Parts: sequence; structure tokens; C-alpha cells
Amino acid sequence: MDIPFSGSCKRVFEVAVEFSRNMGCSFISPEHLALALFTLDDPTTNSLLRSLGADPSQLASVALTRLQAELAKDGREPAGASSFKVPKKSPAGAGRSAFSKSLNSKKEKGALDQFCLDLTTQASGGFIDPIIGREEEIERVVQIICRRTKNNPILLGEAGVGKTAIAEGLALRIANGDVPIYLVAKRIMSLDVGLLIAGAKERGELESRVTSLIREVREAGDVILFIDEVHNLIGSGTVGKGKGAGLDIGNLLKPPLARGELQCIAATTLDEHRMHFEKDKALARRFQPILVEEPSQDDAVKILLGLREKYETYHKCKFTLEAINAAVYLSARYIPDRQLPDKAIDLIDEAGSRARMESFNRKKEGQSSILLKSPDEYWQEIRAAQNMHEVVSSNQMKYSPRQENGSAAIKAPSEDMNELTSELQVEEPIVVGTEEIARVASLWSGIPVQQLTADDRKLLVGLDDELRKHVIGQDDAVMAISRAVKRSRVGLNDPDRPIATLLFCGPTGVGKTELTKALAASYFGSESAMLRLDMSEYMERHTVSKLIGSPPGYIGYGETGTLTEAVRRKPFTVVLLDEIEKAHPDIFNILLQIFEDGHLSDSQGRRVSFKNTLIVMTSNVGSTSISKGRRSMGFMTEDTESSSYVAMKSLVMEELKAFFRPELLNRIDEMVVFRPLEKTQMLAILDIILQEVKGRLLALGIGLEVSDAMKDLICEEGYDKSYGARPLRRAVTHLIEDVISEAILFGEYKPGDTILMDIDAAGKPCMSHLNEKVVQLSDPTRTF
Repeated sequence: MDIPFSGSCKRVFEVAVEFSRNMGCSFISPEHLALALFTLDDPTTNSLLRSLGADPSQLASVALTRLQAELAKDGREPAGASSFKVPKKSPAGAGRSAFSKSLNSKKEKGALDQFCLDLTTQASGGFIDPIIGREEEIERVVQIICRRTKNNPILLGEAGVGKTAIAEGLALRIANGDVPIYLVAKRIMSLDVGLLIAGAKERGELESRVTSLIREVREAGDVILFIDEVHNLIGSGTVGKGKGAGLDIGNLLKPPLARGELQCIAATTLDEHRMHFEKDKALARRFQPILVEEPSQDDAVKILLGLREKYETYHKCKFTLEAINAAVYLSARYIPDRQLPDKAIDLIDEAGSRARMESFNRKKEGQSSILLKSPDEYWQEIRAAQNMHEVVSSNQMKYSPRQENGSAAIKAPSEDMNELTSELQVEEPIVVGTEEIARVASLWSGIPVQQLTADDRKLLVGLDDELRKHVIGQDDAVMAISRAVKRSRVGLNDPDRPIATLLFCGPTGVGKTELTKALAASYFGSESAMLRLDMSEYMERHTVSKLIGSPPGYIGYGETGTLTEAVRRKPFTVVLLDEIEKAHPDIFNILLQIFEDGHLSDSQGRRVSFKNTLIVMTSNVGSTSISKGRRSMGFMTEDTESSSYVAMKSLVMEELKAFFRPELLNRIDEMVVFRPLEKTQMLAILDIILQEVKGRLLALGIGLEVSDAMKDLICEEGYDKSYGARPLRRAVTHLIEDVISEAILFGEYKPGDTILMDIDAAGKPCMSHLNEKVVQLSDPTRTF
């Protein structure tokens, strides 16, 4: 059942709406309703308040005071709230008339006031941040504006370089009077293009708004229109399709721009300017382009120093000079897809927010710890406070030499206590340093860019030993990777190139791919940090486009490239190009740019940085020379074997030079030739493989032990000098995994048991429970 509002109730709501709008609020609170109720001259309300003995004007004042206090406390007090006063009693019919007048004034609001923001007024009120380092561009804007004709500058630059800040800088100069006389009385009005376009549903409504705006600018005579993202306005409202059929907003702007009736400052990106303006020569020649370049790192530091006070006040923290420098350096190096100073400003902004949030969490934990205190601890604090009070009271007379000043003597200690309390209540500002900046930069980029801690140093120093645990007999390759990672982590490598570019050569099964996986797991976090591309999939010419995406006009255009998209999403990764010799020669043209410049552009024109990737290529080129050199070694001393390895390596290098182009080899940091695996190294590799098997069995709750005799049997059957360690893995599968899996299926072993693998008297493999000494073991205590 719907209960309708009475006429008096409706008038209360209407007057409340009027009060809210007059105060500049965007909402109606209970206080607004109370103000309307107590100020509206309604007989029913007056009689009820008289019967209660209440004063309506006093109640209205209390409601207004409460509303202003709430708005001020939340930090959202509108400009008209503080100066608003309680109105006198209004007649009963005044609500509707006042409400109608408010609506009429809203309708009569001009397009200039409705769609634009006065930047000059904002600058005079201190609502615009200071502009540093753009004096040359602002002078150029002033110079163009003061021209007699074609006095409309257009700011061109990538997103985030500070195009809008230049217009705000001009508004600041006008507010400070630091401009030629011609511009002293001018106003910079920023057009909200989205608000202008929003709600224009009927045909011709958008054009009507634009013409009204142009008319008001012409009538005002002192307005310079600033149109940010002007490409959103040019082309909107297009009617028809095809060449010459476009009646868009750009055509409406041409006549007033040509006659000088409309003076504006436009801003857009280079790509959008090329798309919308360069196609329309008549529109383009009415604007004078000003190229806004990305500031240098030194200029970006100056900009951040100028803005530091604003962000310190907002976040209630202190940014050190080292933090400012770190924000610029880290953002320039590790966030390549954005521009300075925008990315550096966002970096210190989020670092301040993070520091403030952590401070709040620490206070919250401190408050929680207070609730967990025992009664004895509380009594100790109370006694300490009582003792402090007694000390202060005993010193009261020391502040007054005469009795008549006793009141002052009593007041002095209380004043000291108030000062002490106020000092304790003042929060110590949070200090944001390089570590906080680096932590946020790491969250953005996924790259561990924090300062080297003790754990990081320990990891880097022990990286060689960690890699040797996974790869046996390849010390040269381990040292090559370790050197490259250490150079990058300390910061001594070329920042414009990948961390390292390595080429691993050697026969199959010697650990080329395994070493790359071990590096991804040990230093880059996990094996998932490795991007593996099997180059046998890129043997044909048409498959080359799969790396960066298909060009326009081809099937698959718009889809991301396999290589570029993966690196763009995870820039801190190992890129493994497996069996590079099988790739089409056109692939090498793409790799040249990556190796030298550290970046690559995909089919959609996006620039992808490879500066934080470690690129490893594996190749079987030279395997024939390695196998021949190995046969010629025989039984040699250590010195003879070393010299033979050098000779074998030189033969492999000759084959590489014959297969790959010189410009590609010249861009590779290190070419490592893997040694063939010896039979004596098989046992260490077998321990690594068995460790993986044991881990999988432990997940089932079953243990495993292998005797020495069984290990010798596996190494004997799994060793093949031509295929490296892969036959050894197949031998483990055949002799251990297959036997154990069948035994588990038949129910011979259950969780909690430990399997013992050994060989019987006939030299055949066998297994039993560990606690059942059925089989004589050669060394039952040795396990892996």
C-alpha cells in the first residue's frame, strides 16, 4: 500500500533541496531536512514545536553547525558551506517557488560554465601543483597565443610527458601576472570533452552544444579554451561514411578558428594527431604544433622535488632525496612502457600510500597488543603514572616565589603536562626511502629491484654451487651464466641490452636445457619464469610472424605475438630459444635488434623491452666435432684433456661461423661449448634423477632407498656416449619406476612403507620392504 506525501512534507523536501544546492553539496543529509523543517513557516510544525517549548531558529543553528562540522571533518566541505547562514522563516509556498527558481537557474547555466573548468581560478586558489622544467614549452605557447592569426597551439607528446601540466603552468603564470599585457585579463577554461558529448542522444544535439560553446567564448572575449585529448572531440558526431561524407565537430571548429573568434590550446598524442589531424590539412594548418618531449632524468628529479611537499602533506610522510632519485632511476629503467615524469610521480605517490598504510597497520597491531595485556601490567602502568603525578605536584612551588602567584604556580605544571601531551599526540612523520620506492617498483614490474640484502648476496655468491647441483660436468657454462647474472644484479652491465645473450653448443643430452631451467628456478624464482620456444616450429618463412604477430591485412592480425606478448607481461624472465639452428634465417633478423638494442616492436606498434631478460640459445651445431674430439681423447692426463678441449672448442667455433652470420655471432656475449658426459659423471646425474623419483613417491607416502649395486646397474644400462644423460633417465623409468608402479597397483606397498631396490645373486634388480632383510645388500646404509 502506497502512502502519499502530504503537501507540507513535499515542501520540506523542496526547501531541503534548495539548501543543499545553495551550500554546494551534491547530496541531501538529515541536517538539510532539519534546516528546511525548522525554517519553513508551517502552522502544524510551529504548533508542535511551541508545545514542546523548542526554539526553531536555535534548532536550525544547531543543525547547520553540525552539518558544517561533519563536512569539515570528512574533508569535503564545499565552497558555499562555510559562508551559509540560517535563513529567516519562509512562507509555506516558498519552497516550491524557490525550487523552481533553482531549476530555472540550472537550465539557464551557460555552456561555458556547464562544460568547462576555469584553470585560472583554480591556480589562484592554489589547487594546481607547481610546474617545474617546462619553461621553454610555456614560453612557446605564450608566443603562439600572442600571434595575430593562427594563434592556436597544439601540444603533441606521448601520454604522461606533461602536456596538461603546460596548460596549467600557463594558468599559474596568468594568475601570478607573469605574462604579457595581452594575456593578463585572459582566462584558461578547460573543456571536459566527455561531459560535452555525454547525453547527446538526438541528432544535432552535440553540434548545438558546440555552437553554443563557441558563441559564449566569442561573446566573453577573454577565454582561451584548453581542449585536452582533442582527438576525442574531432570526429565525434560524424554523419555518413566514406570520403567527404563526414559532418563532424572538426568542421564546426574550422570557421571560428580561421576568423580568430575561437582561441584554444589543444593537446593530443602523436599517433592520434597523425590519425585525425594529418588527414585533414585544413584543420591541421589552423594549429601550430609544439612537440613535448619526455624530460631527462635530471629534469624529472627537479620536477619531483618541486612536487615533494604536496605529496608529503597528503601522505603525512617525508620523501628523502635518495627516494626521489630512486623513483626516477627505477621507473626509467624498469617501467619502459610509460613516460617520465608521470611514472616517477605515480611511484612516489604509491610508495607514500603504502608507507601510510603500513604505519596504520602497525598502530592497529599496537592497539591490539594493549588489549592482550595482563591486569598486573596495567597496574604497573597506573603506579608509574601516579608516581609521575606526585613528582609534578611536588615541584609545583618551584614555579612561584610568592604565595599570591600560587595560581600561576599551580598552572605551570599543568601547562607543561599539556605541552607534553600535545607533543606525544603529534605523529612522527613516516620516512620513505629507497627501499620503499624499490618495493613498489618491484610490485609494478615483477622485477626484484630492491637493494641487495644479505640474502641476495648469499644467493649470488652461492649461485655457482646451486647450479652445479642440477647440472653435472659443465663448469664453463655454469660460470658463464653466473658471471652474467652477477653483473646485472650489481648494475655493471649495459642497461640498454639484455642481461646476457648466451649460446650453448654441444651434443644432445649434456644439460643445455637443464641448466637454463636450473637458472630460472634458482634465481628467477621458479621454472615458470622461463619462456621456452622450440625453434623447430619456426622453420617456415610464414611462421616468423608468430613471434611478433601478423602484419595488417594478413590472417591473425590483432592477435599478440608469442615472444613479444610473453615478455611484455613477464619482463623478468629467461628466454630459451631451443635448437636455434632449425629456425628460418629470417628469425635472425629479429634477434639482431633484440641482442643489440634490447627492445622489439610487435605488429601493433607496441615497443617491448628485453632489458630484463636473459636470452639463452641452444644449438647442436658442432656435435660432430665434439664426438670426434672425444674419440681422439682416450685416456689422457688432465693437462692433455684440457688442451684437447680447447682444440675441440676451436673446431666447434669454426662450424658456428660457417652456419651463423657474423653479425649474429658478434652480438652474442658468450658462446659455451658443453663437454661430453663421462661415465664417471653418470652416478652424480643418477642421484639427481632418483631424488625426483623419491619426491614423487613421498607425495604418495612411500619411501625409497637404492643400493650402490643397483645404481651401478642403472648407470651401466643407461650410459650412451652419443645421447648423453637421456638414456639414463629412460633406464630409471624402466628399472625402477615401472617396477614400483606395478607393485603399488598390486597392493604390495602402502603409505608408510619404504621400498628397498637392490640386485639379487643373479645380477637382476629386485625390491623388498626395508625392514625385511630378505636380500643381501652391498651397502644398505647408502641412500641418495
